[in-house]
Order: sequence, then structure tokens, then C-alpha cells
Amino acid sequence: MNKDSNKVESTVSEKRVKLHVFEPSNKKIWTVVGKGEEYWLFPEMEFCSCPGFYYGKLNAKKECYHLESVKLAQSENKIEIIKFSDDEYGDFLSSLISDLL
Repeated sequence: MNKDSNKVESTVSEKRVKLHVFEPSNKKIWTVVGKGEEYWLFPEMEFCSCPGFYYGKLNAKKECYHLESVKLAQSENKIEIIKFSDDEYGDFLSSLISDLL
């Protein structure tokens, strides 16, 4: 098993893959908690907000381990689901965006 596979496996086993569900609209935001950072993802679009995603795309490399972690968590049904009210959606997005700046 290589270094990236170990990282993916530990991310999933430590329940750092999170699906934030806003109710009643059923809006969803995926996040993966990395080392001191939380990144948001759109797995359907194969997008992650981490710096490794951008550098990997620039250098035509494989996807970041965050995206791999979401895919593994989905396949093994090991997703941490966190429910919120739709009233919290705006504040949640603001918090994610401010973390990126």
C-alpha cells in the first residue's frame, strides 16, 4: 500500500469525510478534514478546494487524496452525516469561504 492509499484509508477510518445536509431543502456540501484544514468538495464534478487539487490539475496529476477519500467513504458507506437547518446554510458557506482566504 502506498503513502496516498494509507492517507485515504486513515481519512475514511477516522470519519473525516463529512456530508453536511441542510433541511428541508436537502442541499448538500461535502467536506474532508485534512491536517488542520477543512476542504469542501463537489465529488460529482471532481473538484476539491485544497491547494493540492489545483497543483495536481496544473501538472496533469491524479486527483487529491480528499476526492479519493470521499469516493472510498461512499463505497464503504462510512460517511459522517451532519444535519443542519436551511437557515444555517448561508453562515456555513460564509465560514467555508472565509477559511479559503
